[in-house]
Amino acid sequence: MHLNEKKIDSELIFDGKVIRVTRDTVILENGQTAFREVIHHNGGVCVVPVDDNENVIFVRQFRYPFHSILLEVPAGKLECGEDPEACGRRELREETGAVSQDFCYLGKLYPTVAYDTEIIYMYLARELDFLTQALDEDEFIDITRIPLDEAYRMVIDNEIFDAKTQLALLKAYHLLRGGN
Repeated sequence: MHLNEKKIDSELIFDGKVIRVTRDTVILENGQTAFREVIHHNGGVCVVPVDDNENVIFVRQFRYPFHSILLEVPAGKLECGEDPEACGRRELREETGAVSQDFCYLGKLYPTVAYDTEIIYMYLARELDFLTQALDEDEFIDITRIPLDEAYRMVIDNEIFDAKTQLALLKAYHLLRGGN
């Protein structure tokens, strides 16, 4: 079949807490074989929380692979079989203390299509009530509020580097500013 590859073998390379890595052997459409290294991930969610004053609630946290503190929307990993909306509501509450009365699905994204199975589901959260954060014991997060228009400008001006935050924020901005 055109543009299709068929897996004929798979070798487990690594099985960790967050990811599993395999080295797959595939048959290409021309009959030749090739190897594909695949990172298997349960997926995740991200939420763009916007308060009644049109501020986006962001989290700042240290991201080890980049040895940097990054500005992101609240997000988290899906547990095996977990409903994405339930995960998004849970992560929003844990990371920011917010609960939402208006939780809107924005779509999904495939962050790294060449070698990773991760899918991130994006949501917009409005009509927020605030409780207290419920962080994991190994999670350290600061919360910051940025006006929606300023956050949009920050994405356009390359001041926010996280891909899920960029895309979810652009989608939320479009929706909140009258887009379809």
